[in-house]
Amino acid sequence: MIVVRFKLRCSPDNAEEVRGLLAAVQSASQVVPGVISFDIGRDLLDPNAFIATEVFEDRTALDRQEALPEVDAAMAAFDGALVAPPEATIYHVDSSEPYE
Repeated sequence: MIVVRFKLRCSPDNAEEVRGLLAAVQSASQVVPGVISFDIGRDLLDPNAFIATEVFEDRTALDRQEALPEVDAAMAAFDGALVAPPEATIYHVDSSEPYE
């Protein structure tokens, strides 16, 4: 299993445009085979920052998600809208279980 944490910060003038692009990515990603979960939220302390938590069965599923046209459109639109480079970390998880 692969977990990706992706964070980006945009300018206040672009926050709603970025939110819309991320919503399109989230909707398209949630139905990709091998995507276990794909959630994007706004940072509670910085309304111009968005954080995605993405969980994939394997690298093939991650590659399938990254190939979506919505991802390409968002990445192209981010050019000039972001105030810093995106932060991304990939975690390789050997096991998981429900939290009780």
